[in-house]
Amino acid sequence: MDLNSITAVAHPTTRDQLPVWTPGDAWLAGGTWLFSEPQVHLKRLIDLTDLKWPALTISETGLSIAATCAVAQLDALACPPDWIASPLINQCCRAFLASFKIWKTATVGGNICMSLPAGPMISLTAALDGVCTIWPASGGERKVPVAEFVTGEQRNVLAPGDLLRQVDIPLAALRRRSAFRQISLTPVGRSAALLIGSLTSDGELALTVTASTKRPVRLSFAAIPSGKDLRETILQHIADDLYHTDVHGKPIWRKHMTLRLAEEIRLELQGTA
Repeated sequence: MDLNSITAVAHPTTRDQLPVWTPGDAWLAGGTWLFSEPQVHLKRLIDLTDLKWPALTISETGLSIAATCAVAQLDALACPPDWIASPLINQCCRAFLASFKIWKTATVGGNICMSLPAGPMISLTAALDGVCTIWPASGGERKVPVAEFVTGEQRNVLAPGDLLRQVDIPLAALRRRSAFRQISLTPVGRSAALLIGSLTSDGELALTVTASTKRPVRLSFAAIPSGKDLRETILQHIADDLYHTDVHGKPIWRKHMTLRLAEEIRLELQGTA
């Protein structure tokens, strides 16, 4: 869609060249949502592509994902053999309600910053203990766990002019056993519930609930709980009004599926599924 209100496009190549943020500005990375509907309030786009951030960086500490990394680039990553949680990358990429054309353009950072309940890059990075690096408009940087970055439906911790630079995933998270469950109301529809469980070498279980809830919910257990304890913990920590509602699923159904998928994950990681 043409954005007829845009009067300027900035092309910074370094952080120092980022223009002073003013009302009517928008960051441009993939632009798959930005150009999908009218944006009459916008006057200027700040194109991030010329910053040329490396899309993916594997290091001794884990994986760094640039905010401008395309979903297709992430999906194509050849992971080290000991990253036994790496199947989650492909599973979450395929949880997009999007064509392969969108994959090549849509960015990891854009999906996280949209902060939709069904954002699969939120699901992936939150489950793998991802940490956001944010460039505040005032300068410097700050770190925020992905699980705390999204605060509600299309709401997050970014202030006007703040920029998500990257998400770092620690090596320990990539080496954990994991289990993935996702369901949609229709065969290829938007995720109505997406849960990921992972097990540390010490036997601790982390369960991340997304899509069914308005924001990510992380639950931790010192060991794999019983089915009863898992259910009671979910009921205690996820209030009924935290479940999302739209045409892709009503809250009562999303709650039911959350409980069901969580139990499937528990059984899989316990080895009895």
